[in-house]
Amino acid sequence: MKADVPMTDNQSPANNQAYYDRFAPSYEDHRHQGYHRLIDDLEMGLIRKYGEGKDVLEAGCGTGLLLQRSGEFARKAMGLDLSRGMLQTANQRGLPVVQGSITELPFPDAHFDLVYSMKVLPHIPPIREALAEMTRVLRPGGTLLAEFYNPYSLRSLAKWITGPAKIAAGTTDRDVYTRYDTVSQARAYLPPDVEFQGVRGVRIFTPASTVYRLAPLGALFSAAEHASCDLPGLRNLGGFVVLIARKS
Repeated sequence: MKADVPMTDNQSPANNQAYYDRFAPSYEDHRHQGYHRLIDDLEMGLIRKYGEGKDVLEAGCGTGLLLQRSGEFARKAMGLDLSRGMLQTANQRGLPVVQGSITELPFPDAHFDLVYSMKVLPHIPPIREALAEMTRVLRPGGTLLAEFYNPYSLRSLAKWITGPAKIAAGTTDRDVYTRYDTVSQARAYLPPDVEFQGVRGVRIFTPASTVYRLAPLGALFSAAEHASCDLPGLRNLGGFVVLIARKS
């Protein structure tokens, strides 16, 4: 099952940009601890594994939280985002970022060793074009990390039960295009010149972010998430699934 949200007038790329501009002031609320820190850590584990000492691009870098950490171990870490509001914070951090679209990356062919995108691709309607662009700027042998939202997960169930989440005054997360894909569906979007290598499941057991407000309970769920993220029997159940692919 693929839970597509139909493309409407208020879900155009221009309105995606406006959505994230409105989201920017509150985007980092609670992002440095608890649930959000866990998610970032699980993603960063992959980014470090494939990007240490290499040239790295984050496609959809937002305010630069992951990009800043990538810069600590990459040879060069560059970020791109559509939202000027998000990039304002990244610029304040002194990070090397450019404003632009993931479907038209302003970089030459074969320019990076690792290209990654977290929590961005599910909001891009022309998903194949985005992945083709990310692959184009990869060097041969380079790695692509592409994160998708999984319809068969506790996170998806929780979103269905709780309904739209407020992200700014008069704006909820229903105001942006969002697509859910299983691992097999996401794999079908990959360009022919990349080879699928595996997947990491992020947020497999966590029923709601609120469990991390209690330190002992949060520690228990955190340990379970770290232990299970790469297990074949469980990783495809992550609320977020990160595809790992290698360019030929």
